[in-house]
Amino acid sequence: VRAFYKARTATSKNAVAPFRPDALVVLGGDGAILAAVRAFADEPVPTLGINFGRVGFLASAESSQWQEAIEELLTGRSVREPRMRLEAHFADSNGKEVRVVALNDVVLTRGAFQGMLTLSLKVGGDWLTHYRADGLIVATPSGSTAYSLAAGGPLVAPSIEGVVVTPVCPQALSHRAIVLGATEELEVVVEESSGVTTLVVDGQGFFQMQQGDRVILRRHPVPWPLLARPGVDPYRRWRERLGWRGSVEPDAFPPRDLDERADEDQDDHGGSV
Repeated sequence: VRAFYKARTATSKNAVAPFRPDALVVLGGDGAILAAVRAFADEPVPTLGINFGRVGFLASAESSQWQEAIEELLTGRSVREPRMRLEAHFADSNGKEVRVVALNDVVLTRGAFQGMLTLSLKVGGDWLTHYRADGLIVATPSGSTAYSLAAGGPLVAPSIEGVVVTPVCPQALSHRAIVLGATEELEVVVEESSGVTTLVVDGQGFFQMQQGDRVILRRHPVPWPLLARPGVDPYRRWRERLGWRGSVEPDAFPPRDLDERADEDQDDHGGSV
């Protein structure tokens, strides 16, 4: 095991380019994990997230479990969770073709002091609808727990390959989040914008778009190998992060056999059923 950048943090792809690690251990929240994924986007590296942040849906271990999690990694017991990624193709402000990759989401959003956007959505080459909204989120299952969830989108299990399209504050009440197949190619066009529209990749990469610009989104052919702790319920993170604890413990009402239940039913009905 070798450590580097002891006194400072690598903040760009060029800074980490010379390193070809066997695995990444990320200490932080989802933002730190997304930054690490972006740095190695073209050469996926198995990534173990240890949550030192606020939420941490992408992290499989808490800060108090870091020793056990790293030991599992070093002994080959960590479990791979392949996570679907998105790739987006568009032209930048200079007309240059740009390709970006997202683990969580790609978002089109309006400026702070401008009106709503009008965005059109095509699925597989066929027009689906126009959105009049503050923005549009295209998320992977991993990203369904992020901005899309806050905007009213559904939770999607990471094992499912699909794309969640969630409008941000849509004008029409009929516009709700939809889940599309992962093999579909999406095209979003900025039909109307009173200012600069921003395309945001995983909350960290920012690109300006103008009226008439379009972005093509499709599933990236290579998923990201996120690492999880062995033997841990995959939905535990949902329960813990979203506070689904409930008022009744699962073992508060242990299961009983059918004969015992039948005897109780007879007592309740005066000895007859």
